[in-house]
Amino acid sequence: MSAVQMGFIGLAIIAAAEFASAAPGELAHRWVYLQVNLQVDENADKAEKILRRAAAAGYNGVVYADFKLNVLDRVTERYRRNVRRIQQVATELNLEIIPCIAPFGYSSGLLMHDPNLAEGLPARNVRFVVKGNAAIPVRDERLRSIPGDFERRDGDVFADWNFQDAPGQGTFADTQTYRSGTCALRVENPPGVKGVNRRVSKSVSLRPYHQYHASVWIKTDDFHAAAVVRLFAIGAGSNRTLSYQNLGVQRSQDWTQHHIVFNSLDSERINLYCGVWGAGAGRLWMDDLVLEESPLVNVVERPGCPLILRRENGEPLVKGRDYQPIVDQRMIKLARDGDFEVFHQPPAIELLPASGLKDGDRVNVDFYHAVSIHDGQVPASITESKCFDWLDRQVRDVEQLLKPRRYFLSHDEIRVANWSAAEDALGLSAGQLLAQNVARCVEVVRHVNPKAKLCVWSDMFDPSHNAREQYYLVKGSLAESWLGLPRDMLIINWNSGEPQRSPRFFAQRGHDQVLAGFYDAPVEQIRGWLQAAQGQRVIGVMYTTWQNDFSQLEAFAKAAWGQP
Repeated sequence: MSAVQMGFIGLAIIAAAEFASAAPGELAHRWVYLQVNLQVDENADKAEKILRRAAAAGYNGVVYADFKLNVLDRVTERYRRNVRRIQQVATELNLEIIPCIAPFGYSSGLLMHDPNLAEGLPARNVRFVVKGNAAIPVRDERLRSIPGDFERRDGDVFADWNFQDAPGQGTFADTQTYRSGTCALRVENPPGVKGVNRRVSKSVSLRPYHQYHASVWIKTDDFHAAAVVRLFAIGAGSNRTLSYQNLGVQRSQDWTQHHIVFNSLDSERINLYCGVWGAGAGRLWMDDLVLEESPLVNVVERPGCPLILRRENGEPLVKGRDYQPIVDQRMIKLARDGDFEVFHQPPAIELLPASGLKDGDRVNVDFYHAVSIHDGQVPASITESKCFDWLDRQVRDVEQLLKPRRYFLSHDEIRVANWSAAEDALGLSAGQLLAQNVARCVEVVRHVNPKAKLCVWSDMFDPSHNAREQYYLVKGSLAESWLGLPRDMLIINWNSGEPQRSPRFFAQRGHDQVLAGFYDAPVEQIRGWLQAAQGQRVIGVMYTTWQNDFSQLEAFAKAAWGQP
């Protein structure tokens, strides 16, 4: 979960800052969220200091979020030694340690073990043509119409683009600075102008359920709005955003190529946007924008996401007899290091002599591919049985390491779901599938430790948050996901944007709640939220920071329960 989306900015409940702090006894759980890599001795030193400060301020629990809990089969003895040290400190201070497991949503820790467990978007009837011993994609000639070289223009107005912000005032045809040809698009505001959009857009016809790659070369000079430079596609009919990758543009950089990859889903036409949302000072140039089909990038294959090659007459080709296995080795290599790359050259389709295919023959391919959200987030499948096999091993390893009384399920911002062939066959909604997922996670944990208590982030089970229609690239509604939560599941509620509605929903379903506060914002906000949620089974708070800012640990305690 990101600080940008957690909802504290502009929260009106700060007006309730005069509300008296709760008594410690009213808040049975007074936790601190600690993201730390205990593989590093220095981090263990810092963690111990935080624990001692937390205990002195009245905290009684530590939510332990360490990526290493996903890869305990790879950690060193140093890591285990540091864990034992922190355990001893926590025991001394009467602090409960609650480990985070089950990374559904932010799944790199799971996918390190098998990247084919990533949720895949479907590509159907993708056309290839045989050339020698390979099948290569058939080029869609319509995509040649993208005027990405920015050469055709009338003054500062670029021809062929359907839309352009402020030509001659904020967007310009620059014939002095360009990457190729004789011109580039420049974004530059008049002095003092900021917070305005500077974009171009083009309507493009393409094929439904195909995989596309778009790229653009960008140069910047002290460009203050580098973080909000975007390139993305929206379905022209559905108005659904199809790509969410951040470009990673720097404030000052030389010409650099930036990429997105998206699936057209059911769209036969898209609007392709490129530019800046909220430009201020500085200058930016764009040139050589390209849109192309690029099938099999980050291809995943498993029983629920089959990869199928067919001759033009529909007859299936057989893997190992007619063609070599198709594996994205680049994706696998990066995934094993916990990383993901938006775009790289896709694997080739290598045909074998037994196929009998000749130059010019056509091959149609159905496949599934992973896609990243924002800065490399790739969710795992919520239904694949191997994910639960892996979770069982994780729980057993964590149980042996920590012997916790409670586990924290990391279901959070699951932004791609319900696309596999296996899920289509079930005929259930995304919410129903997620309900089954969390119920099965509970079963896995309690099979290992029948007495284990459990908690989970609120957002994916909250109808006023993410348990709804049209959530990122989830197919269908996430409503009813909450039906999979056992009544004794403790909800870690971070929906401060709905300070009354959200706690009331979970309270009516019989769930106790911990309010996840702070989020690197003014600590006094927790008072207003506690007041708004009075009578709604709120039994705790959690100091939650995404910037490892523990400077307000004591101030938050004072605001929440009056600890001096």
